[in-house]
Amino acid sequence: MRVEIWSDIACPWCYVGKARFEKALAAFPHRDEVEVVHRSFELDPGRAKGDVQPVITMLTRKYGMSEAQAQAGEDNLGAQAAAEGLDYRTRDRDHGNTFDMHRLLHFAKEHGRQDQLIQLLYRANFAEERSVFTEGDERLVELAAEAGLDAGAARAVLADPDAYADEVRADEREAAQLGATGVPFFVLDRKYGVSGAQPAEVFTQALTEAWGERSPLRLVGQGDSDACGPDGCAVPQHG
Repeated sequence: MRVEIWSDIACPWCYVGKARFEKALAAFPHRDEVEVVHRSFELDPGRAKGDVQPVITMLTRKYGMSEAQAQAGEDNLGAQAAAEGLDYRTRDRDHGNTFDMHRLLHFAKEHGRQDQLIQLLYRANFAEERSVFTEGDERLVELAAEAGLDAGAARAVLADPDAYADEVRADEREAAQLGATGVPFFVLDRKYGVSGAQPAEVFTQALTEAWGERSPLRLVGQGDSDACGPDGCAVPQHG
């Protein structure tokens, strides 16, 4: 079974939702038969790469809330994250363009290190003092290397603005086609969708139902009369 997760590194609920999903997945009896793929979704795709601002400023301008309201929201998110065992800095975080991070995640996917990298990016953005937005590509290269990727290859990906750009845009178009207007957005075997950072129990239910609805292959025709197998190939019979 395949689970696809559309998310953005700048999305706090994606950070929390991933932890809740993984709690459900860890207890799922068929865990080893579930493939998890992370898909790209930018919350702020129109933001220029160098346009970085404090999270509180971004929230007040984007949603028209007061600084006190924005800070209360961050404090609530910090409590939600802590309940899942996650660190979360509720003060002095910043916000910026995440397109390069998504390109790097597609590169990581090719090398089987996607989940490791996205977790490190979340940690860096939400829990660490160093910014993933203001330190340039070298900060992302460090995280890629920590995830087990070749630093030189990661640097080359970031230096080429076209590298994996089509893959990011394809993910985003697909999200729109599936009806995802926000993230996190979980799709199980293209049959079930779960929107938002739902409680672990919801993910458990979704995994169980999606697994139970997997249909066995239905054969059409006369079986495998003209086929090859471990014991050889069928020999045509001439009547």
